[in-house]
Amino acid sequence: MDHTQQSEINNCLKVLRKGGTILYPTDTIWGIGCDATNRKAVDKVYKIKKRLESKSLIVLLDDIKKISAYVDQVQDIAKALVETVESPLTIIYPGAKNLAKNLIAEDGSIAIRIINNEFCSTLIREFRKPIVSTSANISGQPAPLIFKCVPQEIVSQVDYIVKIDQEDIRETKPSTIVKIQQNGEFEIIRR
Repeated sequence: MDHTQQSEINNCLKVLRKGGTILYPTDTIWGIGCDATNRKAVDKVYKIKKRLESKSLIVLLDDIKKISAYVDQVQDIAKALVETVESPLTIIYPGAKNLAKNLIAEDGSIAIRIINNEFCSTLIREFRKPIVSTSANISGQPAPLIFKCVPQEIVSQVDYIVKIDQEDIRETKPSTIVKIQQNGEFEIIRR
């Protein structure tokens, strides 16, 4: 990791630790992030997106071993999916715990993605907590694949904007979402 990336991580850490919001490049699209354990920070993200709290957000982690700290049970099918699917995969797990209450869906589930991106992985590892990732758009609008597509309304409301990868054009899309039930059955929510 180069000096610029580490400097950006340090800037993000300062903001996240104070309960602030960041605008950052993920393994998929540009996202709005915050401390996933901080209710007030999560509330700020909902307000920026103009999104109802009943629509939960995605949480990013850097290692599959850390999931068990945030959900009651990690089914074998989830481990198999994370280890075999090559494209970004978000899994909705039942029995969320140790996260901001306003982040957890009404049915008690939480969407978690193991990040495959050096910047995000390092940020989460150094922050030592999961971070929220939600597309940097107003709810219902298209997700921004490149920084210049992030609406000015979002740019002006976040506490910090990451200054790397702003010119990068990602040949990507939002992650695939799979929901796993308590009994281990699963359904594909978004391809």
